[in-house]
Amino acid sequence: MNLIKKKNIFFTISALFILPSLLALGVWGLKPSIDFTGGSNLDVAIIGENISVQTIETIAYEYYEVQQVKVIDEAQYSLVGAEINNETKEQVLQALAELGSVSEIKFETVGPVLGKELIQKTIYAILLVAIVMVLYVWKQFKELKYGVCAILGMFHDSIILLGAFSFFGHYLNVEVDVLFVTALLTTLSLSIHDTIVIYDRIRELSSKHRRVDYPQLTNLAILETLVRSVNNSLTIIFMLLAVVLLGGMTMRWFAVALLIGAISGTYSSTFIAVPLLVVWDELKAKSSQR
Repeated sequence: MNLIKKKNIFFTISALFILPSLLALGVWGLKPSIDFTGGSNLDVAIIGENISVQTIETIAYEYYEVQQVKVIDEAQYSLVGAEINNETKEQVLQALAELGSVSEIKFETVGPVLGKELIQKTIYAILLVAIVMVLYVWKQFKELKYGVCAILGMFHDSIILLGAFSFFGHYLNVEVDVLFVTALLTTLSLSIHDTIVIYDRIRELSSKHRRVDYPQLTNLAILETLVRSVNNSLTIIFMLLAVVLLGGMTMRWFAVALLIGAISGTYSSTFIAVPLLVVWDELKAKSSQR
């Protein structure tokens, strides 16, 4: 089976996901949580009858600007809005007591300065990871193409994950928070891990089969590592599926982000990062013939 010959098919499949992702990011962007914008998040449990999100929002809005009320579990609600202090929070809890038995689950406030700083640190972290990975892979495999192609595979996964959450934010009001950043960075590590495994196999085969051309070597490396990569990924995917289907709302979207990243990372490390090495060599050969 010659998978390298089918590289244009794999690139086309990726383009079918990347282009809508870039379009969604350009049109809708991401829906940031208070972790990035600043504000207050009050999670409460209300046990009573005839309780609705609209009723909770109407009562709370008398005391501060509530942007959204979300159902996080049975009889549990999250009130997201402008920054408030403890005094205002207590007033809101007393007002909500008209609906039934009210108990506070969690209350957190993030100032706008802290939110802006968090955005900057997130961008710096992603750029730092990319730079370090390029240098590390370049050093380990002695050629720049390995580092660049590995990072292109990482960006492939990042764009798809960001695009997916742009769709989720627009249609399902899903916000990106610190947990999403954690999932994004974890996705990058999963992607680069599988990629390095295949690259290492290419290096081993290169020393054993010096007369075999490079496309054949990369194809053999893919075939020899494919089952291992898929089996390893499936163990992660099944676990994440269980969290998505059976876990609570607090962790569900974090698990969804990791699930998308695991699937995309498994695909890109085998069918994007490795074929890009062959494309690099083909372009280099063409430029040297001119």
